[in-house]
Amino acid sequence: LSSGINAEYGGVCNENEDLKAYGAGCLSSIEELENCISSKSKKLPFEVDNIVTTPYPITTIQPVYFVAPSFNEAKRKVMEWSQQIPRPFTAHYNPYTQSVELINKRSNCIKMIRDLANEMKTLEDAVMKLVD
Repeated sequence: LSSGINAEYGGVCNENEDLKAYGAGCLSSIEELENCISSKSKKLPFEVDNIVTTPYPITTIQPVYFVAPSFNEAKRKVMEWSQQIPRPFTAHYNPYTQSVELINKRSNCIKMIRDLANEMKTLEDAVMKLVD
C-alpha cells in the first residue's frame, strides 16, 4: 500500500512549533496518534513525490510520517502535485451539493457557465444596491 492516501489516512503538521496530527487513520487510534507526534517515529519533510512512492504497512503502526509546515501547505502541495496527473476531465467542487462534479462533456461546461452567470447576476444586483 502506498502512502498516497496521506490526506485520507493522515499525517503530521508543524503548526506554530507544535506537531499536530490530522486524518482518520492517525486520529482513530490512540497508539497511532501517540506515535505520530512522538520523537520515537521517523519524520521526513512533506514532499508528495516521496509520499506516494513510500510503501506502508497497513496492519501496524506507521514507521515514518511526512511533516508539513502547516495543513494549508500540505493541501497546497497535494493540489499542485495532483495537477500534473494526466486525465481527460476536470473536476469541480460544488459547494451547494458538497460534492465533486466531473466536467467531461460540453453539456457540463455549458451548465457550469450558466450557473456562474446566474451567480454573477446575483452579485451584480447586490453591488448595485450598496450605497457608497
